[in-house]
Amino acid sequence: MYYAPVQDMLFTIEELTSYSRVQKLHRFSHVDSATVATVLEEAGRFGRDVLAPLNAPGDRDAAVFEAGKVRTAAGFKEAYKQFAKNGWQSLAHDSSLGGEGLPGVLAAACEEIWHAANMSFALCPMLTEGAIKALNMTGSETLKRLFATKLVSGEWTGTMNLTEPQAGSDLSLVRTRAERQADGTYKIFGTKIFITYGEHDFTDNIIHLVLARVNSAPAGVKGLSLFVVPKFLVEEDGGIGSRNDVACVSIEHKLGIKASPTAVLQFGDAGGAVGYLVGEENRGLEYMFIMMNSARFSVGIQGVGLSERAYQQALAYACERRQGRDEGTTENPTEIINHPDVRRQLATMRASVEVSRALAYSAAAFDDLGKYSDDVFVRNSNAAKYEFMVPIVKGCCTEAAVDVASAGVQVHGGMGYIEETGAAQYYRDARILPIYEGTTGIQAADFVGRKIARDKGRVGSSFITEMEEVISELEAHAGIAFLRAARSLYFARRSFGMVIDFVLRNYDSNRVLVLGNSALILKLSGLALGGLQMARTMLAASRRMNENRVFFQSKLEIADFYMRTILPTCTSLEICICNEDGSGNHVPSRQALASV
Repeated sequence: MYYAPVQDMLFTIEELTSYSRVQKLHRFSHVDSATVATVLEEAGRFGRDVLAPLNAPGDRDAAVFEAGKVRTAAGFKEAYKQFAKNGWQSLAHDSSLGGEGLPGVLAAACEEIWHAANMSFALCPMLTEGAIKALNMTGSETLKRLFATKLVSGEWTGTMNLTEPQAGSDLSLVRTRAERQADGTYKIFGTKIFITYGEHDFTDNIIHLVLARVNSAPAGVKGLSLFVVPKFLVEEDGGIGSRNDVACVSIEHKLGIKASPTAVLQFGDAGGAVGYLVGEENRGLEYMFIMMNSARFSVGIQGVGLSERAYQQALAYACERRQGRDEGTTENPTEIINHPDVRRQLATMRASVEVSRALAYSAAAFDDLGKYSDDVFVRNSNAAKYEFMVPIVKGCCTEAAVDVASAGVQVHGGMGYIEETGAAQYYRDARILPIYEGTTGIQAADFVGRKIARDKGRVGSSFITEMEEVISELEAHAGIAFLRAARSLYFARRSFGMVIDFVLRNYDSNRVLVLGNSALILKLSGLALGGLQMARTMLAASRRMNENRVFFQSKLEIADFYMRTILPTCTSLEICICNEDGSGNHVPSRQALASV
C-alpha cells in the first residue's frame, strides 16, 4: 500500500523552498495554502486508490505488442481516462491552453505521487508534459491550437523522439531525414528507438516530437530540426483525420518499468510521414532541450517517488517481521525494526528521500520564480539556480533511488529477493533512472562544464553564501545537535567550495582531469546542498515543535542523522577529487583496463 506523505510534502514546500516568494507572484495570487493542501490530498487519494493497485499487476502482466498495436496492462487505460478527466495533466499550464495555472512546485509534488504510486503509468503524462512545454515555448499559434491544447487536456499524449540505433547520447549521428513539401509540411523518414509510450491504447491520437535532418542541412547537431508528427493527421477544425505514415514495429522487453511500452517507431515506409516544423530549421536541438530539460527534472522526481515507495514498504515490513532478539529487552523474537542496524538502514533511506525531495522541490520553486517574477533580476538569478539544480536533481536523486531501493531489498532479507514482496520491482524499476534522459555521467559533464566552468562558479558561490548564513543560525541555536550540525555543514561548505575552485582552475587546461572526476563532483554537490536543506529542516522543526511534537521530532532526528553520518562524506570525496599529483588524470588508462 502507498500513502502520499502529504505532511512531509507540505513541510518541504513551506520551509525548504522559495514558495513564500512564489505565492506572492501575481500569476499565483489565487493559490493559497489551503488549495495546496487540498490538491495534494486529492492527488494522494488518486495515487493510493487508482494507480498504486495497478503497479504490481502491471509489472507481472505488462504491455503487449500485437499486430502493430500495443495493449497496455489491465486497468491502465481506464486509470488514464480518470487521470485526464480529473485535470491532472493540466495543473501547471496556462489558462490559454486550458491549464489550471498552478505553481510548478505543486505540480512537482503531485508528479512525485504519480511516480511513487505507479512509475510505469506516470511515464506517459511525464513525456506529454515535456511536449507541451516545447510547443508552448517554440511552436506557432497553429501548432498550439491544434496540438498543445489537446495535450494539456490529456485528450492526446506526447512523445520525445531522439534516439536511433546508431545515435544514443551522440545526437550528431541522427539520420532521420525531413524533405520539404510545397505545402509547407515535411515528409519524415527514419527509425527511432526507446520511445516511451510511442504506441498505446490510452488515447485516440499520439503526438510525436521528432528530431530529423532537413536535406542540405549542416552536419552534426547544428543541422537538426524539430517536427510534430502526429499518429493521425489533424484537420483544421481539430478533428482527427487519416492515419499518418508512422508505425510501431516492436516494443522492448526490459529489466523494469515493464508496463510502460517502449516502442521502436518507423517513419515513412509508405511514402513519408507528414511532419510540421517547430520554429525554424536547424534549431531543433535547441527546442528539444526544452523537452529534455523537463524530462531530466521529472526523472529526478521519479527518483524521489520511487525512493519514498521503497522506504514505505521496507518500513512496513520491518515493523511486522519478527526475527532475533532485541538487545534492549528479553522479548524473543522481536520486530526487526528493533535491531540497530535495520534502523540505521531505514534512517539512511528516509534521509535520502527527504534530501531528494528538498532538492527537487527547491529547484521547482526556482523555476517558478525564474519564469514568472516581474523583476528581471529575480527572474534571471532564479533561472540560473534552476539550471544549476537540474543535473543535481537528475543525477543525485536517481542514484539515491537505486541505493534506497537496494537497501529496501536488504531490509527484507531473503524475502526481498523474491518477487512476491514487491521490493525487487522497485529495485528493477529504479535502475533505469540514472540512465535514460542522459546518464549520470552526462549530467556530471554538463554540471562541471556549463553550470560551473562557463558560469565562473557564480551560482555555486551563491549557495555557499547561503550555507554560511545557515551555519551562523545553527551556531546561535541552543543544543549540541545544532553545534554538531554547524560543524558538519562548515566542512561540507568548505569541500563544495574546494571542488568549484578545482573545476575553475583545471577545466580549460586539463579537461580530462575534471571530467574524470565530474561524477564525484556532482555527488559531492548534491550531498552539500542536501546538508544545507537538512540544516534548515533542523531549524524549522525546532521552531515548530509545539505544533506537532511527534512529526517535528522525527524531522529533527532524521536531519541530525544526515548531518552526523552522511554529510561528512563530502570531505572524503573532496580528497579524492582535489588530489592533484601532477599526473594529469585520475582515471586509469585504457591499456590498464584492458590488460588481463
